[in-house]
Amino acid sequence: MRRLLLLGWLVAGCAPASPAGGPSDLAALLASGAWVDLSYPFDSTTIYWPTAQPFRLEVVSAQRTAAGFYYAANNIAAAEHGGTHIDAPVHFAEGKHATDQIPLDQLIGASVVVDVTSQVTAGGADYQITPQLLEAAGIDSLAGKIVLFRTGWGSRWPDRARYLGTTLTGPAAVPQLHFPGIHPNAARWLRDRGVKAVGIDTPSIDFGQSQTFESHQMLFAANIPAFENVAHMDQLPATGAYVVALPMKIGGGSGGPLRIVAWIPNP
Repeated sequence: MRRLLLLGWLVAGCAPASPAGGPSDLAALLASGAWVDLSYPFDSTTIYWPTAQPFRLEVVSAQRTAAGFYYAANNIAAAEHGGTHIDAPVHFAEGKHATDQIPLDQLIGASVVVDVTSQVTAGGADYQITPQLLEAAGIDSLAGKIVLFRTGWGSRWPDRARYLGTTLTGPAAVPQLHFPGIHPNAARWLRDRGVKAVGIDTPSIDFGQSQTFESHQMLFAANIPAFENVAHMDQLPATGAYVVALPMKIGGGSGGPLRIVAWIPNP
């Protein structure tokens, strides 16, 4: 019952006004599990799409002032799509949700982790997740779930050559990209089962050699957002975790930096 209370809180995106047992009960509930950070930090090592502007931090102040107190402040700049980030549906579907329009309900909720590391090891860098694999996984229901795909690619972060398949930047790098992704037929399979959102531990939900980004198009046309470069997925169980994925709220944005975490209840 207490776990159902927490799930209701996470799905709603906020704590209930008067949870059973009061605030102390909610605090005890949170203490009965562990939080996992699924985000990479944004710094000079952050991997971006080869044609995107990388993350830049300009130190404005990091010193003690004349008045005697310490003061730190920075300017930051970066493209929307890089590091652990969200792809809003409008990224590949005209008229669909921008970053600030995605309902909180789609960003918070129960997760299902599909581990395809062995298939990627056997199939190579250009492996694509198929609906047949999802059928064989025997997942009871995906309706209303956040589906995360663990390919094992996160173990390569932040080595650009191993993670992207190239160290080149600019348009010339795009044909050299090699990493796993979701086949368009699997994207359709997920769409038809009513998932809230999808995530993956690679630079894109489409595999590196894609030229038309059909999986993006398929999911985004149905207003299903995607999380890319998700970190530490090996720390999550197949089911039972609750995800909170809150992006920077960029008005009209096609994506943005994402802080995604998961709460795992104790057995």
